[in-house]
Amino acid sequence: MTAITLGSLLYEGKAKRVFATDQADLVAVEYKDDATAFNALKKAQLAGKGGLNCQISAHLFELLERDGIPTHYLGMPAANWMHVRPVRIVPVEVVIRNTAFGSLCKQMPIEPGTPLDPPLLDLYYKDDAFGDPLLTDARLERLGLLSGDQRLELERLALAVNTSLRRFFASLQLQLVDFKIELGFTASGELVVADEISPDTCRLWDLRVADAQDRILDKDRFRQDLGGVVEAYGEVLKRVQGACPPPRSSK
Repeated sequence: MTAITLGSLLYEGKAKRVFATDQADLVAVEYKDDATAFNALKKAQLAGKGGLNCQISAHLFELLERDGIPTHYLGMPAANWMHVRPVRIVPVEVVIRNTAFGSLCKQMPIEPGTPLDPPLLDLYYKDDAFGDPLLTDARLERLGLLSGDQRLELERLALAVNTSLRRFFASLQLQLVDFKIELGFTASGELVVADEISPDTCRLWDLRVADAQDRILDKDRFRQDLGGVVEAYGEVLKRVQGACPPPRSSK
């Protein structure tokens, strides 16, 4: 691949910056060290977090590709940078829960730790101003965000992602409790997995550890002021690297 020149800033979110490049079919994503929770009401800078999330995401996107699941990922030019295909993000956050925990247990009479079989799939309207509300069928139809066929494809892809990730993490002695993903449409209209897949977006428990706090290897360490956030993310990356080839370079 020829050298890629960085262009203008297209978008900046809580954890990433997206830049245009001199190639129309490629954008560059910088993973930041910012940590946020509760719709950015809680904030911090955690040195090294961005690079860890970027590398974990790269490995997991390549894992999904090997399992036949399309993504926006192209490669990594540096430890905290990713090259991806430009996509039109669907403003619907997909959450899949394999085990009841967190907000679900505050909204339903279900005990934390209860296995969910089949997994529970929820859709949320991705808009901080409205608090990312849960979407009913009627609300989704009213907003007109997806056609019926597109929604079926979105849910099919999300469940396929869950099957792939759950199996992979189990092989690393990690329990995939729940996770959220975003999807987007490419220029050709293909629906693909986008954004990131990392301990920022996945709830992961260490199956080798019994203690309910010590087993946490995800963003809950930041939410709950448990400390050791970067160390926990580093442990996830170490296990992922031990099971995967190095991510492809795209300098």
